[in-house]
Amino acid sequence: MALGVRLALVTLIPGILVLVWPDETLHILAVIIGLQLLVAGVFRFVTAFSHSQDGGGRLASVLVALLALLAGVLVLRHPMQTIGALSLILGVFWLITGVLTAYVAIADRGLAHRGLLFGLGVLGTVAGIVVLCFPVDSAVALTRLLGLWLVLLGVFEVVVAFALRSSTRSIRSAPRSEPRREPPT
Repeated sequence: MALGVRLALVTLIPGILVLVWPDETLHILAVIIGLQLLVAGVFRFVTAFSHSQDGGGRLASVLVALLALLAGVLVLRHPMQTIGALSLILGVFWLITGVLTAYVAIADRGLAHRGLLFGLGVLGTVAGIVVLCFPVDSAVALTRLLGLWLVLLGVFEVVVAFALRSSTRSIRSAPRSEPRREPPT
């Protein structure tokens, strides 16, 4: 199987899995975040005592390590609450950037494409409000959109891989002409 098709399947298969199991995908994502926090906490704890640091630097490193460990345990204990919290952060971000983008579009009269920028600001504001009102449901919906995006991207990559393969074969099978030589002067 061609390398391009294999790479396309690496995109397509996770996209299908995300579409089929969005809730499980979110749960797995939260568990991965929790495990990453635990591992980061352990590494930071080891680093705090393995490097020559003064008392204040070592104390700060130990506190960060303990915070990472605590966060990792909490995430693993309540994975879907983690997804809800991440959704809330995303919702706040979209809401604030949407309002600010709309404001810039209204305030700057010399700005090119003000209408498009204002529409983008309104879209961001509405998306932020929706995510803030329904954080976990929004996370599931965004997961489904991600899955759809991965499936479409994977299909497109398969098409491109076969098109490139076809082009490469036609170039290889074309007769080669000898390079033209100039007569000596």
